[in-house]
Amino acid sequence: MIDPRSLGDKLWLVDVSPAYEYKDNRWTDTILGYRYAVVMPEKGLDKINVRIDGKQLMEGPDGYVEVRFDNLEVFIYWSQGQPQVGAKATGIHLVNAKT
Repeated sequence: MIDPRSLGDKLWLVDVSPAYEYKDNRWTDTILGYRYAVVMPEKGLDKINVRIDGKQLMEGPDGYVEVRFDNLEVFIYWSQGQPQVGAKATGIHLVNAKT
């Protein structure tokens, strides 16, 4: 487990895409949740995807919007023999709604 504060104080949502079920070494057509792609301006604009299971909670923005996550967890997992950083949460909210 990695401290979510290590991502920085600001997270900018740039894209939203479906998270499909992976079963028997194949992707299925079943959508389990959504991946919210955020960039981290305090980390050289590195990007991380945060998965939230269930229905889509927010549309992908035109450009970017600052967001915060409920119960954000950051972790390491292995894919094709290489360590990867993953993240999951239970909710997502706009920090400042544009007027």
